[in-house]
Amino acid sequence: MPDWRRKLQDEIISQLLRGADEVLIEQELIKKLGEGRSLRIKAGFDPTAPDLHLGHTVLINKLKQFQDFGHEILFLIGDFTGMIGDPTGKNVTRKPLTRDEVVANAKTYQEQIFKILDQDKTRVMFNSEWMNAMTPSELIQLAAKHTVARMLERDDFSKRYKSGQSIAIHEFLYPLVQGYDSVVMKADVELGGTDQKFNLLVGRQLQEIYGQRPQVVMTMPILEGLDGVQKMSKSLNNYVGIADTADEMFGKLMSISDELMWRYYELLSFRPMSEIKSWMQLCQQGENPRNYKVKLAQEIIERFHDAGSARKALENFEARFQRGAMPDDIDDLVISIENDGYGIANLLKDSGLTNSTSEAIRMINQGAVKIDGERISDAKLTLAINSEHIYQVGKRKFMKIKVALK
Repeated sequence: MPDWRRKLQDEIISQLLRGADEVLIEQELIKKLGEGRSLRIKAGFDPTAPDLHLGHTVLINKLKQFQDFGHEILFLIGDFTGMIGDPTGKNVTRKPLTRDEVVANAKTYQEQIFKILDQDKTRVMFNSEWMNAMTPSELIQLAAKHTVARMLERDDFSKRYKSGQSIAIHEFLYPLVQGYDSVVMKADVELGGTDQKFNLLVGRQLQEIYGQRPQVVMTMPILEGLDGVQKMSKSLNNYVGIADTADEMFGKLMSISDELMWRYYELLSFRPMSEIKSWMQLCQQGENPRNYKVKLAQEIIERFHDAGSARKALENFEARFQRGAMPDDIDDLVISIENDGYGIANLLKDSGLTNSTSEAIRMINQGAVKIDGERISDAKLTLAINSEHIYQVGKRKFMKIKVALK
């Protein structure tokens, strides 16, 4: 192989492995990529909620990279498995979705994924297509290809079994159906979150049983939410929805910690890692990380809206700060707490921005307290661990405060 071709192949592999947590088996992936054919890249999503957030896009971004290198993307909407209820990571049986809920959510998924993927080069599939056609005897034959002992090797099943919590029989079907999807789809590579590793490996096993070449499994990290601690989730209110307005996206992304910003760059940005690493070095040498937080926010807004919306969001954000007469030099403070539930009134008192919690509550009720230039009215507001914002009390008191866990 000529040196230029080997160098190009190495660069492609490097980009595809970027951000991945684990590849099983990496040498198999390299071999498949070297065969010069379009690989079938599978990723499945159960339509459990109508809206996708940036945590979901970690996987979709990786699909986009494979797509840009000429591979076929098989975007599987698990309308059948969604009605089973994925037990992954749950300590109780998850309530299955109704057919109407699955159909409605699946429709919005299709509308949202094409903000990243090329619709003309993406094949959207539904596993109800083959699972609804499966007879009871065929389902029993599929179930016979896996053992209870193997199922109990899965961490969440094992914990529930040992603690005496119930495991419904239908929950064992979920990994089997997900694995069988790979057989039907003849997947070369399947992507999933780290919590899906067991299910992805079932796909490898079933493909071998059915006489197919086993898929390569690539797991991607679970993205932390805006708090930098728990996974991004709408229920935890630490998410950035891809359907959020441009201003909402900008404000949320500007609120993340400097450390989390680099994590988001690696998993969410399409910029070269060499460029990102050079920015990290500049910040270590004293440049303000805020400049690069702005770049990240604008890149993501442009992806889900457009360049004009990204520029306008920055203008609106800066205008809010100008209205607050923000000084050039603001003191920094880190407040360490022992657990969740740290309230805004306590923060204002502990930072010295107010003399007491009662004064803090009074100032909030008077509309004299702002966070990142936005006036707040909820005196019971709690602050997320690892959140970092600029707090203002009155016209002249400002402080940049990070809330950290002891």
